[in-house]
Order: sequence, then structure tokens, then C-alpha cells
Amino acid sequence: MQDVTFFLAILLGLGFLFAKLVQRVRLPSVTGYILAGLLLGPSGLDLVTHEVIGARLSHFTRIALMLIAFGIGEHLEFGKLRNHAKSVSLLGVAESLGAFVAVALGVFLVAPLVVPAALHWGQHDYQALALLLGAIAVTTAPATTLHITREVNASGPLTATLLSVVAVDNGIAIMLFGMAVSAAHNLAGAADSTFLVALSRSIGEIFFSLLLGVATGLLIDIILRRLRHRGEMLTVGLSLLLLCGELTQMLGFSSLLAGMAAGFTIVNRNSRDVRLFRVLNAFETPIYVLFFTLAGAHLDLSVLAVGGWLGAVYFIMRVAGKMSGVAAAARLVATEPAVRRFLPFSLVPQSAVAISLIILANADPGLSRYSSLVTQVVLAAVVVAELLGPFCTKQALERSGEAQAGAAAAKPTFDADSVKLVPWSWEKLTPVADPAGVILFGASHQATVASLTRMTTLLAHHYGSRPLAVRIVVPESHAAEARREQEIFAQARLEARSLGYELATSVLQAKSVAEGILAVAAQSRAAAIVLGHPLRGTPQAFQRVVDAVAAGAACPVVVVRFAGVLHTERILVPVVSMAELEGMRDIILALAAVGKHRLTLMRLLPAETVAAKKFEAREQLKAWARKVELASEAQFQVVTTEARVQAVVKLANSHDLLVMAASRAVGLSRLFLGSLAEEVAQRLSKPLLIVQNPAVRAEKD
Repeated sequence: MQDVTFFLAILLGLGFLFAKLVQRVRLPSVTGYILAGLLLGPSGLDLVTHEVIGARLSHFTRIALMLIAFGIGEHLEFGKLRNHAKSVSLLGVAESLGAFVAVALGVFLVAPLVVPAALHWGQHDYQALALLLGAIAVTTAPATTLHITREVNASGPLTATLLSVVAVDNGIAIMLFGMAVSAAHNLAGAADSTFLVALSRSIGEIFFSLLLGVATGLLIDIILRRLRHRGEMLTVGLSLLLLCGELTQMLGFSSLLAGMAAGFTIVNRNSRDVRLFRVLNAFETPIYVLFFTLAGAHLDLSVLAVGGWLGAVYFIMRVAGKMSGVAAAARLVATEPAVRRFLPFSLVPQSAVAISLIILANADPGLSRYSSLVTQVVLAAVVVAELLGPFCTKQALERSGEAQAGAAAAKPTFDADSVKLVPWSWEKLTPVADPAGVILFGASHQATVASLTRMTTLLAHHYGSRPLAVRIVVPESHAAEARREQEIFAQARLEARSLGYELATSVLQAKSVAEGILAVAAQSRAAAIVLGHPLRGTPQAFQRVVDAVAAGAACPVVVVRFAGVLHTERILVPVVSMAELEGMRDIILALAAVGKHRLTLMRLLPAETVAAKKFEAREQLKAWARKVELASEAQFQVVTTEARVQAVVKLANSHDLLVMAASRAVGLSRLFLGSLAEEVAQRLSKPLLIVQNPAVRAEKD
């Protein structure tokens, strides 16, 4: 494997797969990315070697770190931090010094017991090692922290404080590391400058890094205010940020501080143009996957054996120092209870910045005596910190109540408890004297039979037909099926009578459910067939039944997907073409004929649609509503969108029931073309009717 493009494909694909796997056990995505990197790297399959990581893919790490730092800068807004500047500064300084002192002291006491005697170290060597590891321990992983806050959509005092404290402690870490390097040089007898000179260099690095970042932020803000298109903003903004990052590399400055300063500058300008942050949010996800997967590939599990004991001391004392420092500072300043309680657990992650510092240590000839052991200890601790830290941070944000993604991203569940039906409260319907044909539905589950009966009865009332419950018995059915059949039919009759109708029932033995339903439909002159989405079993098996019924039926087939409470007051009908709307006409009229309703007809158009076409689409919806005599009840929405599913789900939140056209594609065509209705059904916790009408063919508008 020598091709960089192939490496990128493998890193992205496996990182994404592992992220989805760990999400199933409520672990953050970043843990999955790191595990994928471990599997691909030298500690696993060794597909991504150290040579590839260092020589070919290192620039992706620099790009990612710059974008991550820029994203952190967005959260350092004066307006939000003004009242907390004192507490944030104190918390940042306290947890930084706590980690530095705890690790330095712990390493100094334990190192003489575990460092091989063959190294012939003296007291001054242990002091130098303790100072270097103490300085590196101050760092917190900004990338991990920012990624998790975005993944769970966290916002609130804890989130704002956490991101600000991470920015503060990494700045302090850079300064402390410079001073520790100078002290180590003196202790090792390789000093080329005084302690004050080393301190001034560290302060100069911080100052000029911030200055370069501020200049970049100002330049971005000035240029972006003159741009209108997102593509132009992304091109210009990204080019300036990457230029800033490369300049920091050339001049020996900190890209982390420069990136944070650039974001800080933009978000605190009076004009406050934050469009670049929004544009980069969509761009940075694959960069995050690469960054963390590469971070996982950097981790070498063999160092756990070499630097194990000292690494354990480093990890434990770092966490203890940060927690005790935050706890002490929280008692001195007025902070929110969530900050006092959960901030200490949010500071466990450590990765990229710490790795950057050990790279600097390895590149310094004056530290050659210590760099090997420093690398082993820090990497051993980073392995643990990156596997446990993301979980700790996510738990802290969730338990503080600031994580919003759990409820927003929850997928709809379809089980017996999720099917709820409000008792019929409108006037009873009056059946026609001489009904023509039937509207039949498959009665298979007690949890859904009442809801299916209601939908079928409403359709029967519109068509002037009788509602018919059909029970298909396949050859392998046993005696218990007969008892269940009577219970289901009894429940269905009660629901039909509450609407004013008598329900007919039919039981038929057939080789398959689809064959039986089609046979009953042909015998009874069915005007429509209603099928309830199964609460159990595989969706693929059910889809095969639906496809078979739709292919053989001469009437519309309506699939009812259950979720939440079944109401029919606020109905949303999203369509891609007017042909879809025409194919659902009778279903819409049947629902709109009873009680007071609010009907929304939603036309989905491509994002690039011009205003004239949007106006034309709205007029088409109005004309259709007038033709079917629903103009007084209907509202019209013409939506231009890049993502149809998201647009439908967003508008559906203010409605009770959706009615959508099914895809006419089957087999391989369905695989390639997909189905908008089925995609919406997977993401929405609302009742949904999916209508397939063989009498209407799809048309291109």
C-alpha cells in the first residue's frame, strides 16, 4: 500500500464504520475513529506504517489541527465570556498548575524505582524528566473536546467553560514546556541559554502566534464581507487558514494558538460574520475522521509495556491534578453547579498537542537523554486517555443536561407501545345505502388493528365502500392463530362501530400473505388495499410483500407506518411532482372529509430553482387544490432544498400525519434510485401513509 489516495479511502471508510459501531454502545464517535486507527496502524494490521503517517499523511494532521483550533476560537466570544472571564482564567490556570505539579511530583518520586539502572541517572536527571512530563501533562485534547461537543450538540455554561479552559490550558502548556526544556538543558549540562531567555522565547512564541492569528482573522473578515456564495467563502477562508498554519510551521509558532486567535477575532468583530464557521462545519467532518484515525494509528500499544508503570503514574496524577485544581478554583469563584460538578471529568482527553510536544522534545539534541522515555510514557498515557477520555467528556455533557443530540437524533421506534390511537370524538359517519366494493386491510397484530381499521373506514367512507378485515393463514399456522384471529377481529369491529360502520371480516388460507390479499381483493372488487407496517420482523421481508401486492393490484395500495399517536388533524403531503399528488388524490380527500383539518401541500424543488419556477410550482398546487375542492383548507409550501429528507422531516414536526407517494421502482431500480418516503419513515417519529397507485405513472416536471 503506497498510494496516498488509497490510504485516505481506507482511513475514512473504516473510521466511519467503527464510529457507527461504538455509537451503538453509547460511546462517542472519536473512540471509534481511534480504534480504527489502532487496527490499521503498527499496533494492528500495520497497513498504515510509521513512514506513511510521518512522511505522507502528516500534513492532514496539521490541516485538521488548524481547523479545529479555528472552531474553538468561535466559542471564545466576549459577550458570552465577559461575565465568566475571571472564573475561566482561574479554572484554566488552576487545572494546568494542578496537573503540572501532580505529574512532576509523582514522576520524580516513582522514576527512581522504575527507570533502568543501566541508564546511570542521577537526581538531576529525574528532576529534568519530571519537569518535561509535568509540562506535557497540562495539555488537553482540543480536537476531541470540540468534536464531542458538536456531536452531542452541547450548549450551556459547562460547554462554554470547557472550551475556554481547553484554550487557556494549551496556551499555558506551551509556555510551561518552553521553560521546562530550558530547565532540562541546564540540569543535563547542555544549556545554550539562561532560564530567562527560554522564558522570553516561550512568551514570544505565544505572542507572535496570537498576532499572526489575529491578522489572519481580520483579513478573512474583510474579504468574506464582500463575498456572497458559500463556495467562494470556503475557498478564500480555507486558503487563508491553511496559509496561516503553514506560516506557523515555517516560523516555529503554534498553529493551535494562531487558529484560535483567528476564530476569536472573527466572532468578536462588530460585524460578526460567522458564515465561514458554518461553511467549514460541513467541510471538516472528513478532516476530523482522518485526524482521529491517524491519531489512533500513531498509538503504539507496545509502549504500554515499556513505559507502563511510569505511564500509569503520569495518567493518574494528571487526572488527579486537573480535578483537584478545578475543584479548588471552583470554591474560590462563583461558577454554575454543572461546571463545578462535571468540568473535572471533561478534561481527561489528551492527544495531538501532547504528541506535538514530544515530537519537539525528540527533535532537540539537548534532550536526547530523556526524549525516548518521555515518548514512551506520554504515548502510553495518551492511549488510555484517548480511549477513556472521550467517554468521560460525553458523559459529563450528557449528565449536565447540556447535550441535545440524544433526543434530536433518536430514531423512531416501532413497537407495540409506540402505536397509540385517540378514541373517535367526531360525529359518527353515515354509510351509503348500497356500498360498491370494499376497502380491505390486513389484520395481523392487536397493537395495530384499531388504527388500521380507522384508516380503512375513512377510506371506505370516501369511496362509498365497505371496510373489510382480512386474515391470511399460511399452511404452517397452528391452532393458536385461530384464537388470536377472533381477538383481533373483535377489536377491529369495536373501532369500526365507533365510526358508524360495520366491519366485514374474511379468513383465507394461501401460500403467502401477498397471494392471499390479492385473491381477496380480486374477489371483493377492492377499491384500495391498506397494509400496516409490521412491528416485528424484517423490513425487507415486508417490502417484498408490498411489492408483490402493488405489482398485482389494480387499485391503490396504502402502507401505514406507525409511530406515536395517530391523529389526522394536521396533514402534510410532500411531493416531488404533480403526478405524485394526483396519485394520492383519493387518500387525501378521504382524510380531509372528516372533521376540521389543516392540509399542507409541500412541493420539493432543487436548490438551484429560479424564482419563476417556484412561483409556477405554487400556482400548480393552488390549481390542483381548487380542482379537488380543497382550496379553502389547504396551505402551500414550495421548498427549494439540497436535501429532501431533511426538508420534509423539518416541516413534519409541526404536523400529525404525513401522506407520501411510494417509489415505483423495485428490485435493482429501488437499490439505485431509493425511495424518499421510506427514507423519511426511517427518520421520523410520526404516523405516515405511503401510497402506491398503479393507475398513475411518474412524470418528469
